[in-house]
Amino acid sequence: MRRALSLALAAALAAVLLLTGAAPASAAHHLTEGTSVNLIAQHSQKCADVISGSSADGAQVGQYDCNSGLNQLWQIDDLGNGYVRLAARNSGKCLDVSGASTADGAAVIQWSCSSGTNQQWKIENTAGNTRLIARHSGKCLEVPGASTANGTRLRQQACGTGTNQRWELNLVSNPAIPGLFADPNIVRFGDTYYLYATTDGFAGWSGTQFRVFSSKDLVNWTDHGVILDVAADIAWADNSAWAPGIAEKNGKYYFYFSAGLASGDTRKHLGVAVADSPTGPFRDALGKPLVSAGAYTGQAIDPMVFTDTGGQSYLYWGQGASHQVPLNADMVSFNSSQVRTYNPTNYNEGSFVVKRGSTYYFMWSENDTRSEDYRVAYATGTSPTGPWGPRMGLILQKDLAQGIKGTGHHSVVQVPGTDQWYIAYHRFAIPNGDGTHRETMIDRLYFNTDGTIRPVVPTLEGIEPL
Repeated sequence: MRRALSLALAAALAAVLLLTGAAPASAAHHLTEGTSVNLIAQHSQKCADVISGSSADGAQVGQYDCNSGLNQLWQIDDLGNGYVRLAARNSGKCLDVSGASTADGAAVIQWSCSSGTNQQWKIENTAGNTRLIARHSGKCLEVPGASTANGTRLRQQACGTGTNQRWELNLVSNPAIPGLFADPNIVRFGDTYYLYATTDGFAGWSGTQFRVFSSKDLVNWTDHGVILDVAADIAWADNSAWAPGIAEKNGKYYFYFSAGLASGDTRKHLGVAVADSPTGPFRDALGKPLVSAGAYTGQAIDPMVFTDTGGQSYLYWGQGASHQVPLNADMVSFNSSQVRTYNPTNYNEGSFVVKRGSTYYFMWSENDTRSEDYRVAYATGTSPTGPWGPRMGLILQKDLAQGIKGTGHHSVVQVPGTDQWYIAYHRFAIPNGDGTHRETMIDRLYFNTDGTIRPVVPTLEGIEPL
C-alpha cells in the first residue's frame, strides 16, 4: 500500500521541504511514501552521506559535499505513527543508531531495515528549526562539534539549539509509484483508477512481469502485485514484457502487451490476455500473438486501446509507424483491411488517443527512450483513426533546470464529469537514471480555450490528491 504521509509528518514536511523546482512549497503537503530527499546540515550545507557508497550493514554515515550520488539520497518510509524510516537509495538500508544505544555520541550508521525504534525518526519542525529525533532515545541527529569538514561522522546527541542539529530536507524526486516503472497506462474503471506499467531496471528491457496499482485519488496507490508473467503464463514469449494497455468490455478486462523471446527470433509481438477483474490474474486469450512481428511495418510494440463514446474500441500500436484499427466485438481480433497506418513528423512510438468534445487527439513519443530528449507530441482529427492533421507541437519534454530527462511514453485520463485531465509518463529515474532505469510520474494536463493542449510543466513532486 502506498500511503499519504501522516498528518503530523505532512505538516512538518510542508514547513521544511525545499522544492528544487518551480512548484510552490504549499504543494509539499501531498508528498507520499517513497519520496526521496537529501538531508542537508544547516550549519555546513553538506549532505548526509553513506561513506564510500557502501552497501554493507554497519557502514558509517557522515557529511559530505552534496552531489547526485544515491548514497546521499534517502527515501522516506512513513510508518503512520508520526515516525519515518530513512532508507539510503544506494543500498536500501536504513538510517540507524548503532546498537540501539541511548548514549550521547552513539554512532549513526546504515543497517538492514527492521521494525527497531532505533531506525525510527521524528521529523520535528519548531519555529523553523527542523530536527531528526531518534524514537528509541529521544536524541537528535547531529554533526559532532559543528564541524564543516567532509567525512565527519554523524551521531546522536541530546537535543539542543545548535544548527548542527538542524536539517533541510531537499526534495529530489517523488514518483507516483515507488520503484522503477515505465510506459504507464492509466485508466479508470468504475470509481477507481488503475495504473499498468512496464517493470523497469533490466538490461535490454528484458523484464517479464507486469504489475498493476489502484487508487481512488491518483496519489495513494495500492500495489496488487504481478498480474501477468510472460515467462510463466505465455507460451509464445518469455521475455521483454513491455508497454501494456487495457480495456473493459462486457465485464471482461482485456490486457494488451508486447513481448518476445530471450533467444532465437528476438522480434516483438503483440499479445492479449483476459481476466474477470482489472487486477487479474490474466490468462492468454489466444494462445498466439494478436499481431505477429513483421505483419506490419515497424516493431509490433506499444499497444493502446481507445473506446469511443458509442462503445466501439480501437487498437493502436507500432514503433516506426502507428497502426490503428477498430477492434471486433470480441476484443481479440480485427479486420486487417481496416488497418490505417500513419507516420507523422518525428513519430517513434507510444501512440495514445483521447477525445474531448468532438475532437480526437492523437499523441505519440518522439526520439529514443534512451535519450534525454524523449518527448510527447500530438495532432488532431475528427475520427478515432484519423485522418490526422499536422503535428501541432509538444505536450511534454525534459526540464534540465529540475534534472528531469527522458519524459515520454505517456497516457492520459480524465476525471469523469469534469474537464480535469492528468498525464502519466515515465522519465529517467532521479538521480542517475537512464533509458532502462525510469520512474513513473503523474502531472496535470490542461487544454487551452481554442482546444490546443498547453505544454505540460513536469514537476518533481507530482499532483495533489483528487
